[in-house]
Amino acid sequence: MSIYNPPTLEHLAMEALLWNDAIDFSDLEDLPTIFFPSLLKEAFSGRHTEILKAVVAAWPFPYLHVGSLLKTNDVEMMQAVLDGIDILLTQEVRPRGKLQVLDLRDMHQDFRDVCARREYGGCSADKVYRKQVPVNLPSYEVRQHLKVITNLSLFFNLNEDQKCFLQWAQKRKDSLQLCCLKMKICVFPLEIIKEILNIFQPNYFEELEICTPEVLSFLHFFAYFLGQMRNLLKFHLNQIHFKDNVVDTVTEIKKYAGKFFSQFSELSHLQHLYMNGAYFANDNMKELSRCLKSSLDSLSITFCSLSMSDLKHMSRCQRLYQLKHLHFTSVVFSKSCFKSLHILLEHVSETLQSLQLEHCRMKDSQLKILLPALSKCSQLTSVNFYGNNFSSSVLKELLKCMANLNKLTVEYYPAPLECYDHLGHIVVERFSQLCPELMNILIAKRQPEIILFATATCPRCWKHCAYGTKTTLCLCWQEIVD
Repeated sequence: MSIYNPPTLEHLAMEALLWNDAIDFSDLEDLPTIFFPSLLKEAFSGRHTEILKAVVAAWPFPYLHVGSLLKTNDVEMMQAVLDGIDILLTQEVRPRGKLQVLDLRDMHQDFRDVCARREYGGCSADKVYRKQVPVNLPSYEVRQHLKVITNLSLFFNLNEDQKCFLQWAQKRKDSLQLCCLKMKICVFPLEIIKEILNIFQPNYFEELEICTPEVLSFLHFFAYFLGQMRNLLKFHLNQIHFKDNVVDTVTEIKKYAGKFFSQFSELSHLQHLYMNGAYFANDNMKELSRCLKSSLDSLSITFCSLSMSDLKHMSRCQRLYQLKHLHFTSVVFSKSCFKSLHILLEHVSETLQSLQLEHCRMKDSQLKILLPALSKCSQLTSVNFYGNNFSSSVLKELLKCMANLNKLTVEYYPAPLECYDHLGHIVVERFSQLCPELMNILIAKRQPEIILFATATCPRCWKHCAYGTKTTLCLCWQEIVD
């Protein structure tokens, strides 16, 4: 026997609205607010642009998040959203809407979850609209208080939807608060970057990532913008080279790098600094250390060379003494760096939570210098020593230190040198024997949670042999064994 489920009143009302292509925002004035999130989602999924304009213009809540509904390069729906904002802004008498923030960010979250948190008080509001705005405002005040939030990734060329938004924003930058919280710039025409940066209010930037080979010409205008980003929290520097066909002497490189780092003195809220593949002359860390005005939580350096002078200045920089995360990956240290690195580890021993010294070509003698400081890092939860050259005897000393750190939950260690033959090939029998012995040092003191001992990457299959609770061989060795 079949059971008939009649459509709900909400469903019937939704269907009636969606069939009406000539809908106006005033037609939604008496619509119960509970209908709006579903109607907005249906307008997107059915590509009802006129309904979308009306819903945006009549939106009854302070916060409207459409980023998760907009598809990349969907110019038509982006234009409909922006047209809805224009309708709202041009009304002499403001409708019942309370819209304060239009959020265009794609945060990979379910739209209904966002609505539930934002509209019905499930979580605190974004700091970009902490100050509540009175509901009944004159239209000129609406223009000043309405915020539009976005993130931008600028790779080579603008997408069509980006062009649509930026052209719209360019015309309205004096009447709206245009906020780009996160921006990535990678190999992009400099003149267009300059135009885009001029659209947004620099004090709203929270995260910035740049990757450009044209640093010197970039600096001529970017230094000013960087100095205005006083609320920047995260800064990523990727493949930055203060060197070109004209400027190649150490003195000139220092000069331009110094000019760039001098802007860090304006970044009073910077917490996370990531430098990946950046080429600096020696002593640039001196300039950076001098200009840091806030205590960093995270410092990550990848594919760089650091001199004794660099490490010495880092170890003396008090802005690094509260680090929670210190990551060095594929960093070539000079032989005399490790005493300064030891001093830095001692300074951060009470705050450091994750330490990464991966593929740094460290040897036994260098690790031994660090062991006394490592034993004091009582807050560590994660360590990574992959890709270094340690003998089993020194690895045992390291593991004895780590065994006393009760907060460790993630541990990655290199296989000892004894696991390789004179040609550098893995000897599976030795690997399978030595790794359990090393593991037992930890088990004697505490039960490890996530732990792996791994060999160097196999040059043929690009995998490695690993030991955790059992031995896992690389693909080449699996074929041999099978």
